[in-house]
Amino acid sequence: MTDSKSPYTPPLRHNWLTPAYDTAIRVLTRESAWRTALIQQINPLPDDRILDVGCGTGTLAIALNRLAPEADIIGIDPDAAALERAHAKVDSGIRSLRFLEGFLSEAALPLNWKPTKIISSLVLHQTSKTTKRQILHAMHDLLDEKGEIHIADYGFQKGLVMRALFRLTVQMLDGVADTQPNADGILPELMREAGLTVDETRTLVTPTGSISLYRATPRGLLAP
Repeated sequence: MTDSKSPYTPPLRHNWLTPAYDTAIRVLTRESAWRTALIQQINPLPDDRILDVGCGTGTLAIALNRLAPEADIIGIDPDAAALERAHAKVDSGIRSLRFLEGFLSEAALPLNWKPTKIISSLVLHQTSKTTKRQILHAMHDLLDEKGEIHIADYGFQKGLVMRALFRLTVQMLDGVADTQPNADGILPELMREAGLTVDETRTLVTPTGSISLYRATPRGLLAP
């Protein structure tokens, strides 16, 4: 996600499954519950500049645009097939929502464009530990100095039931190597390592394991 030469994982790991992504997420992850909670946490405002990292098929960015049509929102993703589906969802008259194909870097964004909020959902669990670290450091470096980072992803899987559900669904699809650090609760540690103050605001139980919501700010900036 941070290097244009790096491999990336399609939304459901395999390109041929991308058309089924929106349905799978809706059915298997209690999407309406965690996405509604995430949107409320993001609280998009008219003067926000919002960067959706790993925006996939664009569901989150489009929902935020509907709530705050004046906000300047960019979704970035290296997967052309996913972005094609995102573009197909967008009304041609919308000007404040853009989708860019590429990996996360300052060079991939408009010149001098500094996000006030960086968001990401169900991306980090699909990446290696090294890439998780790179993405979080890049988020920190790109963020406006008074900005916020909001993440929804599989976090610490507490108890045998959650670990079993996670193993039988997410890890069967995405493998163990990249997903296990999330299940062991590594994300807050990596966020702090990247220079962020992090709060795990909510955990939601789903048929595929628990999804955690995080809010992070540059270290030293007190959250309101």
